[in-house]
Parts: sequence; structure tokens; C-alpha cells
Amino acid sequence: MSDLQLDQLVDGKPVKLEKGGKTICVTRIGDEVFAIDDTCSHSEASLSEGDVTDYKIECWLHGAEFDLRTGEAVTLPANIPLETYQVTVDANSVTVEI
Repeated sequence: MSDLQLDQLVDGKPVKLEKGGKTICVTRIGDEVFAIDDTCSHSEASLSEGDVTDYKIECWLHGAEFDLRTGEAVTLPANIPLETYQVTVDANSVTVEI
């Protein structure tokens, strides 16, 4: 069963997904879809409310940025990486693997 439909995801606009007891931030960039923990590792802020530039998402609260591909914290104040999740796209069906 798919979690989302590809045509529902707007390029560069993150969405929050609840799955398997986890809160995940899902972001489409072109034909690629990335999934990362939704909670910033610096503070309890939702990354799905942040801005996406290139392959980075910025936390709206303090400006920490994370690489959507690796989960790496790329700017302070965050310095702890986030978990990423494998995403499968099959036609219009998007599934996040937990």
C-alpha cells in the first residue's frame, strides 16, 4: 500500500507523514522523493514546516539545515544527523520504508 501519491507532492514543498509510530518529513525534488525524520535534532520543531533549497531542508525555528539525501546536519545549531528512510516510487505510488 502506498503512503502518498507522487502527483500530490509539490516540488520543494515538504509534507508530514505519520507511519509506524514515526513522524516523517517527505519532500519531492524533481522526480526524486526523500524521507527524513520530521523533528529537528536541535529542538522539537517540525521540519515539514521548513524551506527546501537544493537538497537541504531548513528548520524554521533556528535555521539549522539538513541534507535530505543523507540526514546530515549541515549547519548549526544542529549537529546531530537525522534518520533517513528509503522511498520507493512506482508510477504514481510513493512508499516510505520504515
